[in-house]
Amino acid sequence: MYSKINSASIVGINAFSVEIETHLDNQLPSFTVVGLPDSAVKESRERVTAAIKNSDLIFPNKKITVNLAPADVRKEGSGFDLPIALGILAAIGTFDYALSQDMMALGELSLEGLLRPIHGALSIAMEAKEKGFRRLLLPEENAPEASMVNGIDIIPLKSLRDAIDYLNNEIQIEPFYTDVYKYFESDDFAIFFDMKDVKGQEIVKRALEVSAAGGHNLLMIGPPGSGKTMLAKRITSILPPLTIDESLETTRIHSVSGFMQSDLPLIKTRPFRSPHHTISDAALVGGGMNRIRPGEISLAHHGVLFLDELPEFARNVLEVLRQPLEDKKIIISRTKSTIEYPANFMLICSMNPCPCGNFGDPTKDCSCSPPKIQSYLGKISGPLLDRIDIHVEVPAVKYEELSSKRVGESSKTIRERVVKARQVQQKRFENSHSFKNADMSSQEIKTFCELDEKSQNLMKMAMTKLGLSARAYDRILKVSRTIADLEASDKIQITHISEAIQYRSLDREYWK
Repeated sequence: MYSKINSASIVGINAFSVEIETHLDNQLPSFTVVGLPDSAVKESRERVTAAIKNSDLIFPNKKITVNLAPADVRKEGSGFDLPIALGILAAIGTFDYALSQDMMALGELSLEGLLRPIHGALSIAMEAKEKGFRRLLLPEENAPEASMVNGIDIIPLKSLRDAIDYLNNEIQIEPFYTDVYKYFESDDFAIFFDMKDVKGQEIVKRALEVSAAGGHNLLMIGPPGSGKTMLAKRITSILPPLTIDESLETTRIHSVSGFMQSDLPLIKTRPFRSPHHTISDAALVGGGMNRIRPGEISLAHHGVLFLDELPEFARNVLEVLRQPLEDKKIIISRTKSTIEYPANFMLICSMNPCPCGNFGDPTKDCSCSPPKIQSYLGKISGPLLDRIDIHVEVPAVKYEELSSKRVGESSKTIRERVVKARQVQQKRFENSHSFKNADMSSQEIKTFCELDEKSQNLMKMAMTKLGLSARAYDRILKVSRTIADLEASDKIQITHISEAIQYRSLDREYWK
């Protein structure tokens, strides 16, 4: 007795098709799963056995062999419970499996036969559609997320019994449908952290606006209590809204990581990730002993990664950021597999100017010597600083500013300017792989960042006095291009270059 049920598994953020082949033989009863299953798949034997019996269905007293094909690729997760159970029941004739070859099935089974949600439903739905399957059977909690893929019927199930009754045409289950474009375009953007709540710090707000407009990395240096964290939390409120393609890709990453909520089938706001400084390098970039999972830099894809108190992070943790900051992706290699995760994020960092935090504060005395300050700042390597486009000082807020009743610009107003600047960039890079100024290649910098003679002289002087690297030179040009875009200027002016140079505080000896 033989049957075949189609299913899928996840590698990285992508899914691949898996055929669940089941063979029953009249030998001593046993239950074997082959095809490189991980521990969760092997344990499905107990869950499937109990679920079939507790669903008032017949469990065959035979030798059962289940093969997960292709057999040379490791299968992970508990989502194979449902297709394995269906394969066993199809092999004994509970339903006609030949009529179910137009579908994929996934779901974790409880011992009483109820279905529990799985990870990666969106990626699996995309794979099912690409392979030409007409239906996807999965737990009802995953249906809203999977329904973001139009062109395939999403069949929500509560239990194994429901699946059997549906396949035998004993009950009718309406496909779960969502108009992804209508859902995505619904206006439900709410600003929880507004820039108008920040007192003073106009220069820093300007730097954040430039950073958001061009997608530039930013570092804030200032004493404790000056508002660095408060400002960082508000940068997502001035970033442009996600496009539908960005939203789907971000959702896929969070889905395979298990962070999706059933009432939020699609991520519509840019992610903001703020890991603690005790984080490991594997947790930051991704990895794991058995399953390679996305790290914080991938969870921040199309959003913001905020590192508070940057020098407190371990040196090896910070150094692993260098490659993904350049390549916008992370490739994790292990002995048996290599996984690529997207990692196109904005890096926003904050730090104190010295160990005691009082350097530069006119109201407090700093107890740190210049060598001590130099050692503190030296925890951040030059190559990493080179990859941070904007360095801005955040001074302590004066009493007059704190007590003022004047309300600053709202995030909505700033966001409108940022969106206009991004629209200019989209038109500029419509025939390119770049999406924003921070992504420009060397050739694009030569094309779109031409300088007049006065600007060239200013850049030459800055390069000589500050000892800037070639990478820092490119960063200044990119930031200048963004400042010009905010002012709707076709060409980069000397004022734009001058402002961009001011955003390189740590390229000089800051502690003097």
